Amino acid sequence: MKESYITFFRRFWIVLIVGFIVYNFIYPETFSRENIASNIQAYGNYGLAIFFFCHLIRGFVMLPSTALIFAGVFLFPDDLFLVLLISVIGIVISSMIVYYFSDKLGFARLFDKHTKMKKLVKDKLSGKYGPFFIIFWAFFPFVPTDLICYTAGAMKINPLVFAVSIFIGELILCSVYIYGSAYFI
Repeated sequence: MKESYITFFRRFWIVLIVGFIVYNFIYPETFSRENIASNIQAYGNYGLAIFFFCHLIRGFVMLPSTALIFAGVFLFPDDLFLVLLISVIGIVISSMIVYYFSDKLGFARLFDKHTKMKKLVKDKLSGKYGPFFIIFWAFFPFVPTDLICYTAGAMKINPLVFAVSIFIGELILCSVYIYGSAYFI
């Protein structure tokens, strides 16, 4: 009985992720900086709390944090450090949630057929340069950070090393985004 709930939840999550990705391609303006900012602004004094909550849930549906970060800069131009703090903490928490749920959702099964690839990925992520790989992945803006979260969780990489690596990579990237975009706005 418990296995059927896990299977249902796994399938529901996959459908949810695919649904959000397809929706984002069909209606890209929904997740634009301006639209996110106007939706958060609608909550008035609760804007920062909504901003943080959005960072927490975005990992579940693999939505990039970039538009959310730029919306934060647009909404709170006088509190850039707070935008940075909320963004990085939200991304790290979201990444850790994805990390812990990845195995429960069967992400490790993708590597079952490719045991050589599984061993290679696990050795690289757990090895001497594993944290640097995770930092670079989190910092590199053209690949989804959530993908490394799923992979690291499935490979059971040390959670503390993973969290610190994600924190460093996202801190660098978010700093560039926030303070760089504030310069242009």
